Amino acid sequence: MKARLPKGYSNGGNTNIQQLARQAQKMQEEMDAASKELDEKEYSAASGGGAVKAVVKGSLEIKSIEISKDVVDPEDIDMLSDLVIAAVNEAIRIARDEKADTMDKISGGLNVPGLF
Repeated sequence: MKARLPKGYSNGGNTNIQQLARQAQKMQEEMDAASKELDEKEYSAASGGGAVKAVVKGSLEIKSIEISKDVVDPEDIDMLSDLVIAAVNEAIRIARDEKADTMDKISGGLNVPGLF
């Protein structure tokens, strides 16, 4: 079975392979730069109608959690715990989705193991 080259590539030999390698290197550099930028970006989400707010960095580190005094009930710690978990998970989901979308835009949907 013959391998198919991407559109615009013919059987030009080493020239096309070198060109493809340069394009892959450029794509990797763009993805590295975008990844660094996204790692520093902050994403926030809230739960319980804004009673709990979480902020995470693109590197998926929690930066802050704000809890309204109204939801602090010593008799219902489980509810508070659930609200914190929901807010943090939503902020992480937003960060992951943006990173995935950005990388897809750079790579054009190309998924090469080990490239990113």
